[in-house]
Amino acid sequence: MAALFTGKVLMANREQDEVETERELSRALDNKVLLLYFGAGQCPRCRRFAPLLKDFFLRLTDEFYVNRASQLVLVYVSRDETEEQQSAFLRSMPKRWLAVPFGDAFKRELELRFAVSEVPAVVVLKPNGEVIVGNAVEEIRRLGPACFRNWQEAAELVDRNFLLAEDFDERSRRSLTDPIRRLKYKLDKKAAKNKKGEEEEGEGSP
Repeated sequence: MAALFTGKVLMANREQDEVETERELSRALDNKVLLLYFGAGQCPRCRRFAPLLKDFFLRLTDEFYVNRASQLVLVYVSRDETEEQQSAFLRSMPKRWLAVPFGDAFKRELELRFAVSEVPAVVVLKPNGEVIVGNAVEEIRRLGPACFRNWQEAAELVDRNFLLAEDFDERSRRSLTDPIRRLKYKLDKKAAKNKKGEEEEGEGSP
């Protein structure tokens, strides 16, 4: 996937860091499903969709919801009119988002390459750059995080470790109660052993 951005610069959200070297891009993008989000902070349709996309992304990558972040990366390709508008929008979005710098002509290249004519649009790509979904906006609205499983299978990622929020919640409940159950089992076993010892002593007494 880094090949798509070779020679380009991506910005880390809410930081001044640039992700630009081939090694940095490979670490950030390779072996992951890539979402290119084309939008604008002031666009009414985008303003309705952005909170859904934010929740979608967090439920797949935030440790509050999943045991391990899914192999997913999002790059914001804005149509904001000013750099201030782009920055303000990104500040309200997850820190893990990346973005094409404001004013970068590469944004237009991406729009033409993936035939993006209106926003919001979410292009879903395999690690090799092949398109999985041309525009996943409606799919995300309809299915939420569940649609990532289909993308993951299509992308043939090396590591298929994935947990939805519900799975993680169930796992958390088990992990919290297991030590209690084990402790109770040990106590019960010790009590039974002591009782057995007392009974044997009673039988051996004159």
